[in-house]
Amino acid sequence: MLDWITYIIAIILFFLTHSLPVRPVSKARIVARIGAPGFTIGYSALSIAALGFVIYAANNAPITQLWPWAPWQNHVTLLAMAFAVAIAALAIGRPNPLSFGGRHNGSFDPNAPGIAGWIRHPLLAALLIWALGHLVPNGNLSHVILFGIFGVFAAFGMRIIDRRQKRILGAETWAHLSRTRHQIRFNIGGLIRLAIGLAVYLALIHLHGPVIGAYPLP
Repeated sequence: MLDWITYIIAIILFFLTHSLPVRPVSKARIVARIGAPGFTIGYSALSIAALGFVIYAANNAPITQLWPWAPWQNHVTLLAMAFAVAIAALAIGRPNPLSFGGRHNGSFDPNAPGIAGWIRHPLLAALLIWALGHLVPNGNLSHVILFGIFGVFAAFGMRIIDRRQKRILGAETWAHLSRTRHQIRFNIGGLIRLAIGLAVYLALIHLHGPVIGAYPLP
């Protein structure tokens, strides 16, 4: 019972640490004190710590198997993670005033939006793909709850951010920016981002076993 209580506390803390600091009023106060770089570093460290606590609690919760594991399920996760990492690599740090995780949002051009032209909320889409991909081989109840919550959080988060950005930007500006062109451009910047994404993907596969305790490759 104590393990389940710890797990519930970990989930609550995760969502509190991910939601409260990024509220406009809270974020403005924090940035005013420690600056934007300090906020980014602090928020990232807090997010990683909270995620680690959730994973630890999920791995130590009582085992209740809902469906059995099969070797083919790992391939689903590997494929899903390839897409998730590629999307994240193309999105992080690029202008995107329609979602979060972007930089230099004032230079966003709806006629040349990059990955945001195809996926308005690329980082949440990557999180959703990550959650669904990990759900397949993890039939234990605690992990089903974990990845299910992340999937729901990502899906509903897109709608929540749409409403928030409409309010912040104004309905007319938001509508103009959201009419993005769907285009595929091969340039050196995009190729570098994909190369970095590939390196991160391989690192995740290599470190997943030692760090998480589950080995994705046979």
